[in-house]
Parts: sequence; C-alpha cells; structure tokens
Amino acid sequence: MWRTRAAAACVICRSLAHSSYGIKRKSPLQNLHLVSRSIHHPCYPSSKFQRPPLRISVQQFSSLNRLPLHKTKLLNVKHGYQSHRNFWLARLASRLLKVRYLILGSAVGGGYTAKKTYEQWKDMMPDLEDYKWIVPDFIWELDELVDFEKLVKALPDADDLAKLLPDFDKIGESLASLKGFLSPGSPGETAFRATDQGYDSDKQFKKVSDKEKIDQLQEELLRTQLKYQRMLERLEKENKELRKLVLQRDDKGIHQRKLKKSLIDMYSEVLDILSDYDASYNTQDHLPRVVVVGDQSAGKTSVLEMIAQARIFPRGSGEMMTRSPVKVTLSEGPHHVALFKDSSREFDLTKEEDLAALRNEIEIRMRNSVKEGCTVSTETISLNVKGPGLQRMVLVDLPGVISTVTSGMAPDTKETIFSISRAYMQNPNAIILCIQDGSVDAERSIVTDLVSQMDPQGKRTIFVLTKVDLAEKNVASPNRIQQIIEGKLFPMKALGYFAVVTGKGNSSESIESIKEYEEEFFQNSKLLKTSMLKAHQVTTKNLSLAVSDCFWKMVRESVEQQADAFKATRFNLETEWKNNYPRLRELDRNELFEKAKNEILDEVISLTQVTPKHWEEVLEKTLWERVSTHVIENIYLPAAQTANSGTFNTTVDIKLKQWTDKQLPNKAVEVAWETLQEEFSRFMTEKKGKEHDDIFDKLKQAVKEETFKRHKWNERAEDSLRVIQHNALEDRSISDKQQWDAAIHFMEETLQSRLKDTESVIEDMVGPGWKKRWLYWVGRTKEQNIRNETKNELEKLIKCNEDHPAYLANDEVTTVRKNLEARGVAVDPCLIKDTWHQIYRRYFLKSALNHCNLCRRGFYYYQRHFVDSELECNDIVLFWRIQRMLAITANTLRQQLTNTEVRRLEKNVKEVLEDFAEDNEKKVMLLTGKRVQLAEDLKKVREIQEKLEAFIEALHQEK
Repeated sequence: MWRTRAAAACVICRSLAHSSYGIKRKSPLQNLHLVSRSIHHPCYPSSKFQRPPLRISVQQFSSLNRLPLHKTKLLNVKHGYQSHRNFWLARLASRLLKVRYLILGSAVGGGYTAKKTYEQWKDMMPDLEDYKWIVPDFIWELDELVDFEKLVKALPDADDLAKLLPDFDKIGESLASLKGFLSPGSPGETAFRATDQGYDSDKQFKKVSDKEKIDQLQEELLRTQLKYQRMLERLEKENKELRKLVLQRDDKGIHQRKLKKSLIDMYSEVLDILSDYDASYNTQDHLPRVVVVGDQSAGKTSVLEMIAQARIFPRGSGEMMTRSPVKVTLSEGPHHVALFKDSSREFDLTKEEDLAALRNEIEIRMRNSVKEGCTVSTETISLNVKGPGLQRMVLVDLPGVISTVTSGMAPDTKETIFSISRAYMQNPNAIILCIQDGSVDAERSIVTDLVSQMDPQGKRTIFVLTKVDLAEKNVASPNRIQQIIEGKLFPMKALGYFAVVTGKGNSSESIESIKEYEEEFFQNSKLLKTSMLKAHQVTTKNLSLAVSDCFWKMVRESVEQQADAFKATRFNLETEWKNNYPRLRELDRNELFEKAKNEILDEVISLTQVTPKHWEEVLEKTLWERVSTHVIENIYLPAAQTANSGTFNTTVDIKLKQWTDKQLPNKAVEVAWETLQEEFSRFMTEKKGKEHDDIFDKLKQAVKEETFKRHKWNERAEDSLRVIQHNALEDRSISDKQQWDAAIHFMEETLQSRLKDTESVIEDMVGPGWKKRWLYWVGRTKEQNIRNETKNELEKLIKCNEDHPAYLANDEVTTVRKNLEARGVAVDPCLIKDTWHQIYRRYFLKSALNHCNLCRRGFYYYQRHFVDSELECNDIVLFWRIQRMLAITANTLRQQLTNTEVRRLEKNVKEVLEDFAEDNEKKVMLLTGKRVQLAEDLKKVREIQEKLEAFIEALHQEK
C-alpha cells in the first residue's frame, strides 16, 4: 500500500518536472526540500543518507501561532548531478539566511525608530489636562455605559469590509495602460503631436495678443484668490461658531468654571496700571501698543470699528468726535460684548440698543474728561471688546490731527493734539497705524510728516489708505494710488501698505454690509486686476491680521526687557524707603485712607462714650453765654426799673413768653449743634501720643467740614423744645433753701461778670487812671479827657439822686453840658447820653449786687410771699427760673444728642468717607507728601512687575 502511494507520487512529480508552460525554468522538483526528495522518491540512486559538509540550522516561524518549527537536518542524496545540486542549495540557504537577518534587523531598528518618533511627538503635544472641563462628564463615563466588546462583535469582519473596497488591481492595470499610451512613440503622443501641428496651422487665424493673455491670466488668478478667500472666510466663520460653542458655559454639559485670563487681558491690565503710574508718558513706559493716528475725518474710527467688528464709537458729520485717547483691548470670547475698565456693565454689540448706549457712554466720558476751557483731554478711556474671531491686540485711538483751529475750539487745541500724538508715538515699541484719506490730495496730509518725524526708518509704521473706492472714482491717474500705496508720494517709510474701504459714507451701515461692499469693490477693482495692489494688501481683514502679528512680535521682543527695567526700579524704590522710613510700613494712598477711615470712625464712636454730666454742663454753660446778654439787657434791666413788684413780674412774664416763642428754641438748637461740632473736633484733633500721624490731619479736617455741611438738626426738635422751655419758665416755686442760694449765686456771678465788662468799657472811654499813668507812662487823649470830665459830672448827678431813673431828661443833659462848658469843656449831647448809659449801668449793677446780699436771708419771707416785709426778691426768682430753664434745656438737648444726632452724625461721616473713597482726586489732594508718593510708586511698580512676570510666563507657555 505504501509503495503504491509512493509510485503515484513519483508519477505526479515527473509530470510536473517535464511540464514547462512555455517558460524556461528549472524543474519544480529541484525546488523541493532535500528531505522531501529523499523520502518520497526512492527511485533516485541514493538509498543511504549522507551528512552534508555544512550543518545549517534553519528556524522557521508560522504566521498563525508564531511558534518555531522543529529543526531539520539537510541530508545528502546521491543522484546523477549531485555536485551541481549541492552548490545551488548552498546559495539558496545563504540568501535565505541573509533575508531573514535583514528582516529581523529592519524590524528591530524600525521598532526603535518608531518608538523614538512616538516619544518626540508625544513631547510636542500640548498638555490637554486643563481643557478636560470642555468635554462633558458623560463622555468619560461612556466606557461604563456602553459595552464596547459587544459593539466590536457586531461590526462586520475584515473580509466583508474588503469586499466593499475598489479593485486596486484593475486600477493599476488602467494606470499602466494610460502610461503606455502617453509614453514616447505611443499613439497618444502621436495624437497630441497632431493636435499641436493643427494648432500651429490655425495660429494664423487666432491671433491673440500677449496683453489679452495676461489679462485672462490675471482674471483667472483673481477669481482663484477670491474663491479661496471665500472658502477661508467660510472656514473662519465655522471656526468662530465652534469656538463660541466651546467657550460658552453650558449648564447642561459643561461645568461652569472660572476661565483663566487671556494673554491680551493680562497685557491690557499692565497697560492700565502704567497709564495711572506714568501719566506723563515718560521713558519708563515702553510697552507696545497700536497707536492709531490720522488727520481729522480720515477714517480712523471706521478702521477701528471694522477691526472690532462693531460700530462702537460716536459719529458726527465734520465734527471732532474723538476728544480723548481711547484704549481698545480686543480679545476673543464667546459673546460679542464691550465693557469699560471701571464698570461691570456689559454692552451686547449684537443689539442696536446696547450699541447706541455704548456710543452715548463713550461720548459722555469724553466730554467729562475735557476740562473747562479745553477741547481735548489727555485722560485715557479704557474699553475692552470681546468676540469670536477678533484679533488679540491693544489699540489706542487718538484725536484727529487738525491744521486749523476753528470757532468753538480752544486756542491750544492743535498743539495739544500734536503733543498727545507725539507722546504716544515716541514710545520706541509702539506700532504706528497711520491712516490716510485716499479721497483727498496726498499733499494735504499732515499726519505723514508727524509720523516720519517719530519713525524715520518706518520700522514700526503701517500705512493704511482709506476710502479707496472714492479715490478710484475721483483720481484721473490710477498710478497715483499705486504711488501712494508704495510710499513714493510721502517722505515716510513703513513696514506695510494697505488699502481698505470703510463703507459708503452712511453711518447706519452695518459691519456685514461694509464687508460685502469692500469685497465686491476689490473684486471688480482695476487696482487688483492691473496688479497695482496685491491681494494681501487689501481689506480690513488682512489689515487686522497683519497688525496683530506685528503687535505680538513687538510684545515678545520687548516685554522681558521692560520687566527687567521695572525690577531695577523696584529695587531702587525699596532702598529709598528703607533709608528714609525704616520703622514705617509701606502703606499706599488707599491703605492710608483705610487706616484714617478707621481712626475717624473710632472717634465718632467715642462721642457715645461722653458722660451725660459732661454734655449737660457744656450745653448749659454755652447756652447761657449765648442768651445772657438778651436776658440782662432786654428782660432783667427793663423789668428792674419798674415801680413795684407787680409790674416787675408782669414785664418779666411777657418778655419771657415772647423770647420763648421766637428765639430761645432756635438758640438752644444752635448751641447743641455747635457743642456737638466742638466735641467731635476735639476728638479729631486730639493727639494720641506716638500713634498720632500728621499725614491724616488734612483728611480728617476735610471729612469734618464735609460732615458738618451735610448734617442738619432734626426740625421737630425746636417744637418739642419750645413746649419744655415754656413750662420751665412758668414755674416760680423754689422748694428749698439750697435752690434759693443757688439762684443767688447764679445772679451774683452774672452781675459781677457784667459789672466787670462795664468797668472795662468805661476805662476805655475815659482812659487810664492815675496809677497806670504814673506806672506805665501813658496818657489820655483829648476825647478821653472830655469823657472823663463828663463822667465826673454825671457821677455827681447820681449821688444827688440815688433813685434816678435809667434815662436822662433833656434839661439834665443841658445842665451837664453847661456845667462842662463853664469849665471850658465843649461836649456834645450824644456823648453825654452815651457816657450816662455806662455810668448808670455800673451804678445799677452795684446796687443789684448789694440787693443780692440782702436777699440771702430772704427765703423765709419768700415762703410767706413777702407779707409784712419791705424786702422784695423778685429778681432772685427770675434768675432761678432762668437757671432751671437752662438745666432742663441742657438735659433735653443731651437726650437728643445721644439718642439721635450722634448716630446721624456717624451716618454722615460714613457717607462722606465712602464718597471720598471713590474720589481718587480727593484722596490725592488730601493724602500728600513724599512718603505717600514713594509708597504709591512702590506698590504700582511691584504690581506691574508681578503682572509682567505672569504675562511672560503665560506667553512662554503659549509659545
């Protein structure tokens, strides 16, 4: 059985060996393994196995299980052409071994190279850990919710997918046939040559000029550029929408997390601090910004609006609208909004109402910043604009340069605008965006000369020609526009030249309509068709891209140098502080204001700790000082000159009632208010030892004065006080001897004080006495001698009649005058009456004091209503009524102070402090000095340095 099978195998092998299929090649039998030939073909002459001279070990691998097969020894078989076969087998074995090692080495080297390349690419990839919040949480939980193994099993097999692919063999055959058709000598080449010959023969009938060919090529090139420009805009629009979706905080899928500040926002904050710190624009502020300059009505604002993609600035026909520098920070964000640096309100730039409100707010801020008598202001208005697709940069819109000062402008308007423009442009890192109106003659431009002075080499200037549509219509020679764009008509040089169209002159045009008009104009313009302008030199889109690239390039080149400069400045300021104020903290103006604010509030609280006794004593004393003159002159003296006690009491009651109804409550409230002011001022100005800081004195004084202006006493206090005072004055009952003695003491003090004042007046009238004349060598004047003689004559008159009334009769005046004239003293009747008033007043006060001594023991008669007694002490009762009214009024006012007015004063103080805290100019005016300014500089330099370092770090991370 085994021999039969072997014989059949031999027959098959012979048939394979003799068949050649028309191709000269070796027999397949020679390609068989030696073992297979020796085993399956016993007809070969060799029947014994011989060991070959070389032992070759071949290790083979299966493509399925990758397990090594068993090693096989090559056996030597004897046959007719044995030597030839052994040589062929050795060559085959050596080549197989070379191929194997080549494959193995290539696999190892390729794997190592692939791994190294993968590691390099992995290092170059950004770290996306910070952006995981963008992907919703349910994406990360898909592996828990979805069974991917079942999903893989449900997919079709690789064989099924391969059936869907095209037949690459047929495609290869088609390409080969096409290659043969186009190869030299092929029919295709012959056909093309025939066509070329036919074209050459028809060339005489189709005479196309070279100019028409160039025009056709330029039109085709322009159409291609516009086509790709539209595709680019479409892609940018889609990208903008995608960015908007990514940046929006969706409550459903994306966690609301606080986004980090963008680079441009960080940089804008640094510029804002610098604008406050370096208001004079000195050499310390060399950070880049884009300065937009141009002649008035040249289209500066329109270019800015096209870059910001919103009509955000106020507009006027031929009127100066930009009255102060406006710093616009453009940054990318999910919503198109604008907001001011010092305000939290966001203006939605997609709504016309918010746009109108924003324009109005900018106009109001500009007009408020302009001082009286001026037309423009140096104060900068800071505005942030965010939106999808906006180029990140900082632009400063300056007032337009004018050639003539018109009516309504300040005389120095032209010089002020020039100085502002120079101040911004002299920054060596500022990018100058020079705007030139293309619709007017270039020779009328003023700004180009100014820019060429600031940047002669044009290393940081970008020239922009606006209103190109009008220029193309009006200019007779289009080459003139080309000369303007190329900078041949101006002495200045620039980094780049651009031409833009900012609308048709209608202020109601939208940004989208202006873009469409601009694109349509340049598509049909001869400026592009005739190659006067290149495609990258037109449209505000290309302009904004170029300006943004130039801005960030300048920032990267200069920001580290500026950070080092501020680091050195900080070191110098810190050294100066340590040398001048070694024991004081570095408190800036705001910190000093907070410290002063706390001290002032503590002093207001101290008012509540004043004792009631102190309040009442001060109020009673001050009130009596204020009303004593009225009581003595208008109530007591007229009543005391009456004939009897009944008339005295009636006169006193009437005058007290009139006084209480009209004057006394108002006087009492005035006294209380003045007392409160004095006490508050005492606490404010009181020095507290070593803790007292003189730097706060000016601020405290201003707070005190402003508080007193705002504080008003309760209007109802006078009405309630009037009733209380009226009831107190109507009470005539003295209950005990102690009150009686107190009234006498009060009356004596009052009369003695008045007597002292009267004697001082008389001394001034008559001159010094004989003691002062001898001791101090002084004399009397002529008028004093006359008054002295008149006084002596009047004293004789009083001695003759001790009950003389208060007024002189006319005959008495005549008698005194004649007596004086008899002694050679000429005197006027008015002088006699004036002197009599003081003489009688002194006499009356002395008599009243003597009457007080008599009434010290009159309390017993008072209790009996002075029955069976010649002593009358009605004046003592009057002064007791006055004294009791003063005590009750002081108590009432003290209650109003402690319960109401002190709290209202505290409230007013807090309001004043809050107003002062918001008024930076007020703080600068009230907190001054070298110490304050040095601390302010230190704080700002530190803040600038820290923000610059944070910005540089973020800039490196982005790079």
